[in-house]
Amino acid sequence: MTDVAPTTARNAVVSAALDLFVAQGFEATSVEQIAQAAGVSRSTFFRQFGGKDDVVFSDHDVLLAQLRTFLEAARRDPRENPWAAAAAASVEVFRHFAADPELARRRYAVVRQVPALREREIVTVFQYERLFDDYLRQALPGLDPIDAVAFSAAVTAVHNHVLRRLLRGTDDIPESVLTDAYDRLMHRFGVHPDGEDTRGDDVVLATFPRRMPTAEVARRLRDAL
Repeated sequence: MTDVAPTTARNAVVSAALDLFVAQGFEATSVEQIAQAAGVSRSTFFRQFGGKDDVVFSDHDVLLAQLRTFLEAARRDPRENPWAAAAAASVEVFRHFAADPELARRRYAVVRQVPALREREIVTVFQYERLFDDYLRQALPGLDPIDAVAFSAAVTAVHNHVLRRLLRGTDDIPESVLTDAYDRLMHRFGVHPDGEDTRGDDVVLATFPRRMPTAEVARRLRDAL
């Protein structure tokens, strides 16, 4: 999306649109009505947003672009733990919506009422999942695609679960609820940057002849584990 207005100006248009959607329904609300309520011209509206549904999901366009930049910087940093970086990127999304929970709740209520918006929400969620998946495969060459998909799906699902607690309720949900959940998730995958406590794990000892190809060693270890 081009010609992005400052956050406060965009939020004013989003807020006006959501008020109209709640009052008279999504389908019954015109772009002209939104522009008038927000105090902007029709042409300005279309420069900021592509259409009515884009008003509802405009934050995600911006967030996805920001996360691509965030993860690209993480990929270039050899000190960065890729699994933690994917989780941290998701925390940024939660932080954005938690900064204005009332606006986020109004948006959520509108989406729940309009089937077309719910369908677009599903597509939007997949965009985040795909972004994390692509990042992990680039940051960890040779990573099993199943591991990349599984972790990306888990990160997205955990985020959505915690975010919905915020959106469906009236109380704020601390960011620590999400970060603690990601700590547990990374431990379950055995990829936490602080390492793992292996005292409860089984110990496997194996010996192989030096002449055995490395790929065969890896295959046998994989089968054994």
